[in-house]
Amino acid sequence: MSLIPTPATIADAPEASQPILEAVQKQMGAVPNIFRLIANSPATLSGLTALQGALGKGKLSLATRERLALTMAEANGCTYCLSAHSFTAAKFAKLDATEIAAARNGTSSDAEAAAALTFARALTVARGAVAPTEVEAVRAAGYSDGEILEIIAQVALNTFTNYVNEALGTAIDFPRIDRQVA
Repeated sequence: MSLIPTPATIADAPEASQPILEAVQKQMGAVPNIFRLIANSPATLSGLTALQGALGKGKLSLATRERLALTMAEANGCTYCLSAHSFTAAKFAKLDATEIAAARNGTSSDAEAAAALTFARALTVARGAVAPTEVEAVRAAGYSDGEILEIIAQVALNTFTNYVNEALGTAIDFPRIDRQVA
């Protein structure tokens, strides 16, 4: 049970959040608990979904975005996001179990994706203060300057959702995937 109320239905959410939740339901077929919980703040829900929508129109593929979400969830210890993104990576990005496991460890069988994940982990560990060589490494792997900014934005987005879920104890509504033990 979360530490702040999770509206049970779209109708139970604040009125300003309801159209956003309806759009989530249309897109995903259901409204995951994280969206219903964040709906308590229409401004926060609007910001979250706007950033997700904008990044979805960016250059990074869905598979890369899901890999980044898995890397960040493991790095930040977010069981909710590990569970949610293991499900969405398989269902929507068509990643197999081996690739999902690799992403959780910050790597990939795809060299270009692996470079993005390495950079994302470095950003997380260094709290953004990465060395110039780390930026050059992701660029050398084939990422443009715009794509590097998208990777950083994905890190920020996933850190936000990881923190919301961990701080507030969002109830997991996906098949549960537990953190790896360090």
